[in-house]
Amino acid sequence: MAERSTAAVDVADNGGDEPSAAKADEATNDGTTQAEETGDAGPEKPGSSEGQDDGRARSETVPATPDVHSGHKLAERYRLEECVTRLDGFSSWRAVDEKLRRAVGVHLLPAGHPRARSVLAAARSSALLGDPRFVQVLDAVEEDDLVYVVHEWLPDAVELTALLAAGPMEAHDAYQLVSQLSHAMAAAHREGLTHLRLTPGAVLRSSTGQYRIRGLAVNAALRGITSERPLRQDTEAIGALLYAALTKRWPYESDAYGLSGLPKGMGLIAPDQVRAGVHRGLSELAMRALANDGATASRQEPPCTTPDELAKAVAAMPRVRPPEPTFAAQPVYQTTYQQGTYGRPSSHPPSATQPVLAPPPAPLQSRTGRILKWSVSALLIAALGLGSWQLAEILLDQRKGSDDTGVTQQTDDEKPAPAPPKPLIIADATEFMPDGSGIQPGDVPNAIDDDSSTAWITPRYRGFANFGNLPQRQQGSGIIVDLGKVQDVRSIEVDMYRPGQTTAVFGAGPDASSPSSSADFPQRIAEKQVAGRTLKEELEKPIRTRYILIHVTELPEDGTGGYRGGIAGISVLG
Repeated sequence: MAERSTAAVDVADNGGDEPSAAKADEATNDGTTQAEETGDAGPEKPGSSEGQDDGRARSETVPATPDVHSGHKLAERYRLEECVTRLDGFSSWRAVDEKLRRAVGVHLLPAGHPRARSVLAAARSSALLGDPRFVQVLDAVEEDDLVYVVHEWLPDAVELTALLAAGPMEAHDAYQLVSQLSHAMAAAHREGLTHLRLTPGAVLRSSTGQYRIRGLAVNAALRGITSERPLRQDTEAIGALLYAALTKRWPYESDAYGLSGLPKGMGLIAPDQVRAGVHRGLSELAMRALANDGATASRQEPPCTTPDELAKAVAAMPRVRPPEPTFAAQPVYQTTYQQGTYGRPSSHPPSATQPVLAPPPAPLQSRTGRILKWSVSALLIAALGLGSWQLAEILLDQRKGSDDTGVTQQTDDEKPAPAPPKPLIIADATEFMPDGSGIQPGDVPNAIDDDSSTAWITPRYRGFANFGNLPQRQQGSGIIVDLGKVQDVRSIEVDMYRPGQTTAVFGAGPDASSPSSSADFPQRIAEKQVAGRTLKEELEKPIRTRYILIHVTELPEDGTGGYRGGIAGISVLG
């Protein structure tokens, strides 16, 4: 079920019961019902005026869902395996790309469907974004009276729905959620793309901790959802997800997505008033994002009405650190030894009297024994005398040879060779933002996850290698590594996303706390250079630091007339 729940397309929220045919078609092979958002979830937000009623045009004449079955092939390439959704004239499938031998997801609807053209347009626009924070659209085709959209299938990812079912998130996890979602949606809005269906079923968390959003533009097009205020609607959706992550409650009166709603008649109350121990800053951030619905933030700060404003509010917060690791207490072992037991308590009660064994009799004293004893003693004394004389002769010879040749003997004061460097644990990493605005801060974990296939990647800049010569990028960008505590750093190795990046490496002072500007990193580790695929530097003398800056100031060409770079991996040795 993990794979199905991960890659299935989210089921529309009708605000009522789903058709019986849809429920029957949602049965999976093992007999369980696959539905990320069930019909009894109720509307996403009571009294919402966004879109057309519930977001769907009631007057549309929807043709029947295409009559296809498991084993059917599209374009002689995509073999349908399992239907996970059948609704409103379209169906969604888990399929296999036989050409590339990988699992994919497929949306399928008739070419005569009233929303077929908008689905194709939305899928092609989403495919052009190419942002790894979104589940990628791989193909969008009209063929044989069918329209189908092929997208990635992520078997190793987990839905946010399942994560929330397990309980509220830790503050650091909730911080990563809102940070990554707000930055991702801000990037999509800059390209003119909106989601409008950003629900717990549309958010996945990969095994590396990166959140990915599926259904960008496509899910709304499949259901005919439109909005007069798309930026505010997506922002409020992120706020609702953050609220649910902090409280395991849906921030409206109706239950939804397996979460209980708020008590009737109380209105929207802050997360830290719903559950004890909620991070105060994140609670206020959720309220600022949800203030679009008329709520009042906990403090007198303006509401966040766009994902970009929300991302800036997240960046302005003090960074929420991960919880300290806890270690289990070492078991106590019994170390006493008793006859017949090992590490087990004695079978005798404490008050029982143990039998006392009589000591063995003294050896017989005889004349022969005394003679033998004195003979052995004499032999030992003679051997010791002879050995002492030979040892003294050897020492005198060595001293004489030393005086003759003038050879200097090694003294005990000489220091042993230093131990080989060992890898240091990287506790955290953040984007270097000297001018206050980030580039891709949500992707920074990709540079320290020990996975060479993931990376922190900059956007593409036009015209100039120095980040497009933009005013807010005059000092470049990069990544700040946090080692968790001050340590001796002896070498560093950085795997670059692309060779040709102008890069330098610096260390903060031993007393630095949360450094953020270039002046906070006075210790030079690697000189400014045009790095190849790997930048590696070994220090003659270790430096003491906790924070290391990998500073990128110029990017290489990406082959399309633009400039792009990034960092794929970082390792520090001490």
